[in-house]
Amino acid sequence: MRLIITLFLLSAWLTAQTAPPSPQQAPPQKPDSASQQNNPPQDGSPSTPIASSTPAASTLAAPPAAGNPNTVTVPAGTKLALELKHAISTKGTQEGAAVYAQTTFPFALNDRILIPAGTYVQGRISHIERGGHIKGRAEVLMHFTTLIYPSGYTVVLPGSLENAPGVDKAAIKDKEGTLRQDSQAGEEATTIASGAGSGAVVGALSNGAKGGLIGAGVGGAVGTAIALLGRGRDVNMPSGTTFEMLIQRDVPIDSSRISAAGK
Repeated sequence: MRLIITLFLLSAWLTAQTAPPSPQQAPPQKPDSASQQNNPPQDGSPSTPIASSTPAASTLAAPPAAGNPNTVTVPAGTKLALELKHAISTKGTQEGAAVYAQTTFPFALNDRILIPAGTYVQGRISHIERGGHIKGRAEVLMHFTTLIYPSGYTVVLPGSLENAPGVDKAAIKDKEGTLRQDSQAGEEATTIASGAGSGAVVGALSNGAKGGLIGAGVGGAVGTAIALLGRGRDVNMPSGTTFEMLIQRDVPIDSSRISAAGK
């Protein structure tokens, strides 16, 4: 009997030693903000949203760049008085040749000089033609492309010849600014009539009335030949010729870059 009790106690002790320890209750963990935001409570109680520290995409976009506050506009239709710095002639100047001029009077807008006197203007001969032997008058077409300030600031522009009071016996014929020499029809008629009159006088002195008629015919033919052999008058613009340029569209100018030019 004592042996049975001893074996029972030994079996109970062995069972107690091999049994796993009872689990300990883990301490409650503080819920993290992300899980709280993404997983609302299951009991239906309202949840308080937690603001994210990452800025919204709209706040990351850079604001648009502001325009240059120094930009002012020279309006289309502005006229500038220019002086030619080299000679141009339908007799010797070629199509494509450069044109160099300089402003002789300042242009001001809103109490600010935008194009001072002495500003350089550059252009190009677009078309040039000499007067014909029988018909056709001499023509020059030039376009202006650039303003160059004494400070070095350069502005691109479209300009055309508007008026040429300094060019003798020539006028602007179209909106493009083509400068055309006046007609010589009157001079040619005078040349022919003068030749006929001189021939008539010589013929009358030598052979009477009949000779006068013959001489008039001969003299008229000579006068006609002289008129036909000669070309029409050329357009001549010597250095120093004054004229007006028309700015054909609005031209933006950075006023902060012309202050040195205005001194």
